[in-house]
Amino acid sequence: MKNFPVHSIETAPEASKPALEALNSAFGFIPNIAGAMATSPVLIGSLTDLFGRVHGGSFSEAEIQILLLTNAVTNGAQWAVSFHSYLAIAEGLSADDVAAIRGGALPGDVKHAALSKLTRSLIEKRGGVSETVKREFLDLGFDESHLLEVVAVLAASTITNYTANITQPPLEAMFQPHSWQAPGR
Repeated sequence: MKNFPVHSIETAPEASKPALEALNSAFGFIPNIAGAMATSPVLIGSLTDLFGRVHGGSFSEAEIQILLLTNAVTNGAQWAVSFHSYLAIAEGLSADDVAAIRGGALPGDVKHAALSKLTRSLIEKRGGVSETVKREFLDLGFDESHLLEVVAVLAASTITNYTANITQPPLEAMFQPHSWQAPGR
């Protein structure tokens, strides 16, 4: 199979350069997954627009990382699991909670567990979620807007997860300590 290019700002298609510049400004570097996405200006532009909205929403950065890490594990996206493990720890999640999510379990905090359980259910049931899972989520102080915001985070992470599974970008050195292999792959 042909390896996908991992573009820099200099090598990317012209229409992808603004998105890569924005990511470089946000992270201080361009993640390899973004460099791979830059092959398609539509894809990289969609990602940066959606992630901007997600990170400007009502969830804390730690909560967003719980959602993104759970989604990456559920989708078997090796690059994304490593990346979001690194970011989750940087956002203050415990190593135990990160390990739990990476192993397919729930984090210890009940609100974090509800976030993880909800988003995993949405992926596994293709957008479906039981009334029990919804009620558990809402009973913890989240409201209907949070429930729908989880869908936006899920959409953003699906872009990254699917692209990672297709392009298999190399894992950056800083994420190597968090490398992960999907069970059965």
